[in-house]
Amino acid sequence: MNSILKTPQQLKQQQPLTQELAAQVQQQRQIIERILKGQDKRLLVITGPCSIHDPQAVLEYAEKLKQLQTQVDKQIYVVMRAYIEKPRTTVGWKGFLYDPHLNGEADLNEGLQQSRALYLQILQLGLPLASEILNPMVTGYFDDLLAWGAIGARTSESQIHREIASSLPYPVGFKNGTDGSVQIATDAILSSQHSHQFFAMGQTGAPVLLASSGNPLPHIILRGSNTSTNYDAASIQAIQKTLKQPTAIIVDCSHGNSGKDPLRQPEILQQVVQERALTQVRGVMLESHLVDGQQKISACMTYGQSVTDSCLGWDKTEAVLLEISEQLNHNNLNKIVA
Repeated sequence: MNSILKTPQQLKQQQPLTQELAAQVQQQRQIIERILKGQDKRLLVITGPCSIHDPQAVLEYAEKLKQLQTQVDKQIYVVMRAYIEKPRTTVGWKGFLYDPHLNGEADLNEGLQQSRALYLQILQLGLPLASEILNPMVTGYFDDLLAWGAIGARTSESQIHREIASSLPYPVGFKNGTDGSVQIATDAILSSQHSHQFFAMGQTGAPVLLASSGNPLPHIILRGSNTSTNYDAASIQAIQKTLKQPTAIIVDCSHGNSGKDPLRQPEILQQVVQERALTQVRGVMLESHLVDGQQKISACMTYGQSVTDSCLGWDKTEAVLLEISEQLNHNNLNKIVA
């Protein structure tokens, strides 16, 4: 059965972004741009659940992350990963936006409302928001809230996703292909930097010809491949030699780089930080939730545990971020002494 959905304009009118929060989002975007350009030497850390399924647990995670942010802010700029869509290889739960009740019955209007409300609550805590750009028609509902976006390994080659990225007002990272190739991502970066005219849905819900001016700072996300990793210094240096232009690099500590073992993420992060002087990596991504691991959707689920990819639990996340913050501070002090 078809349902009439709210337009982006209607949803934004019902749940408006205040002027204060709009200024905060703009500042957050500018900080991320400065980090990606190397003007701000802090490490960008995008961390949070693989995907949102329980707003209460996500808000608890966000509150913990905010407290941690105050402890590591001089060395690390923390961004909250808040993914409301989940790409599927075949079939499965498509994310909180589509199925907020976790019962298999799509309720997109409710998903739109709950997602925007949750995003606003996280912003009110003072955290920047990151999400994946998956369905192009969804972007207009949240384009005023996000500080950073990602295009996944399977969609980096998509023309429409490159065009959409060119119209977004925040930096967008493109992942390398699942086969490890970075050509798809480098082509996407070049495309999204330029202006485009393309078919899109406008704020009123009507089809429009959208004219974009180019993304402010497209960059590459190294996520490994189905058979190998690409987070070590030798791999990154080899990739940098193939890039057509200087490009900021973010390392995804999960997916192919971790072999889908979430507990390996801390050691990957440690190596990235140790080799950062050789690679100039600007940031990292972590899949992290309150509880280690992953579970299937059921009538009796563990609170704070992912229902999609396995995640690193909060205690381990907090410990490794505090540790690398101290390490980065020590490295900076050594530079000053030298």
